[in-house]
Amino acid sequence: MSNVETLLAAARTRAPGQPYAGAVTPREAWELLQSAARVRLVDVRTDAERAWVGKVAIPAQQHCAVQWSVWPEGVPNPDFVEQLQAVAQKDEVLLFLCRSGVRSRHAARVATENGYAHAFDILEGFEGDKDADGHRKTVGGWCKVGLPWMGA
Repeated sequence: MSNVETLLAAARTRAPGQPYAGAVTPREAWELLQSAARVRLVDVRTDAERAWVGKVAIPAQQHCAVQWSVWPEGVPNPDFVEQLQAVAQKDEVLLFLCRSGVRSRHAARVATENGYAHAFDILEGFEGDKDADGHRKTVGGWCKVGLPWMGA
């Protein structure tokens, strides 16, 4: 079994009862992206979050951004599925990323409901949960693990 197959098999055991394929840790997401060009990260944070907080530093062909909700209203993006279809193929492995791992679960579910059989949630998100002082990037997430990202 290849590294990609091993990582995806482990991911499929997570998020039991969820309608999407599974869940990966940020480090596993990074390993998958490094191991297979057909793995794509779908950042579902708002354009403002990516511009003001930062974004992952991965090859452009493996990165796409489709807002789950729109800023500044904070309402669901009514064109989410249509926009996803414009940037991702249904046979690709898609890793959904948000700030802390909530919106990405919803995005993975909706993607699955629309024919994306390999939709995975990235646990902990980009910034992770807040610490005791209300700050992010200190408890979990892509940034905390030390994976490549570009600040705003």
